[in-house]
Amino acid sequence: MLQSLASNSCVRLIQSHKSTWYFVSLVLGYILYLIFGAVVFSSVELPYEDLLRQELRAIKKQFLQENECLSEERLERFLKKALDASNYGVSILNNASANWNWDFTSALFFASTVLSTTGYGHTAPLSDGGKAFCIIYSMIGIPFTLLFLTAVVQRIMVFSTRRPVMYIHRRWGLSKPLVAIVHATLLATLAVSCFFLIPAAIFSALEENWNFLESFYFCFISLSTIGLGDYVPGEATNQRFRELYKVGITVYLILGLIVMLVVLETFCELQQLKQLRKMFYLKKEKPQDRLAIMEHDHLSFTTVSNRATAYTEGKPPTFDSVPTLASPNDDPMIQ
Repeated sequence: MLQSLASNSCVRLIQSHKSTWYFVSLVLGYILYLIFGAVVFSSVELPYEDLLRQELRAIKKQFLQENECLSEERLERFLKKALDASNYGVSILNNASANWNWDFTSALFFASTVLSTTGYGHTAPLSDGGKAFCIIYSMIGIPFTLLFLTAVVQRIMVFSTRRPVMYIHRRWGLSKPLVAIVHATLLATLAVSCFFLIPAAIFSALEENWNFLESFYFCFISLSTIGLGDYVPGEATNQRFRELYKVGITVYLILGLIVMLVVLETFCELQQLKQLRKMFYLKKEKPQDRLAIMEHDHLSFTTVSNRATAYTEGKPPTFDSVPTLASPNDDPMIQ
């Protein structure tokens, strides 16, 4: 009997804190997913890193042997200076001297990556004034961008998702959740085709050293605002129509980000995903529950006040009468 009571109490405890258990499982699942990603990346990329290190050591050793007048310390200082400049987007190569990083179109592209939080990192402010302005510009511009994107997506959602789903639901009498799922799938397919597959084919044709996979990788990294910066278009030597190309990429990033948000918002409005999200959220207090809590607190406060008054006046406090048990068998708990 005690075991059954303990098991029932455990079941009630779990059911009363169901959202908490779901949230704990969500946190554990996210941590495991992070560990899984770290293991896969490390096992895949570490051999390539080791191979590249060996090749660089061999090239450096051969260069020093062919140029005995140059010491290793002077070469290290020169390479460090060149690499530091390269981190700011400045190259010492002769064929790269024609590309400026801070002309108007390049600065416009940089501003769009800052405000969209993509941040490729291939170009960064060099001066202290530029760094200070970047901080102030971002503090104002990022919330402004979020407001702009929210307003645009809210208006697009009316014409791209809500009205079409409601029209099909009323016109043909189909189930609204089913229509919403089919519509979201078609919208995602159209977005992938127009903003991933087709641009990847265009980038692979315009960029000399990019294949289709690398171009698709750039599109995904950019529109998901990851922005690793290992692939940046328009940075090739003697790029034709570079200014116009940069402006086109800026427009593509802004439009692509809007479309991605529309697709995500469309999926978030699906009834199935709403129910899934509710599993991990804290439940809101119902008005009846809140009223009952307030009444209980009021009664408790009144009882304490009455007892305090009785003690002050010298009267014994009154308690609720307790029925006298004739025998232990009359106890309802024992029964």
